[in-house]
Amino acid sequence: MSTIFSKIINKEIPADIVFESDSVLAFKDIKPQAPVHILIIPKIEIPKVTDLKGSEHAVLLGELIDAANKIAKEMGIADDGFRLVFNCGDNGGQEVYHLHLHLLGGRKMKWPPG
Repeated sequence: MSTIFSKIINKEIPADIVFESDSVLAFKDIKPQAPVHILIIPKIEIPKVTDLKGSEHAVLLGELIDAANKIAKEMGIADDGFRLVFNCGDNGGQEVYHLHLHLLGGRKMKWPPG
């Protein structure tokens, strides 16, 4: 399955990349919902959260969180706080079926989110 995120990973389409490692890529969301809105994705295709396999993907999930922490510090939002969100499935608001973590910050987050 090829998604827009796969095309970004393969550099077939441009993105405003803010972080890259061997296994993770992060870029600015094109429809930001906060002053800082970054999408953090694995470089392997995993369609959604329910496709994760505990021990097989545990390190990768840790790498996504580590990337979020590094980016939050670089963007100056680590001290004030930020939100991390995985959407899963249609009712969960997932639009692209390639696992992605939203990093949102730069403003006060409200609860409940939606």
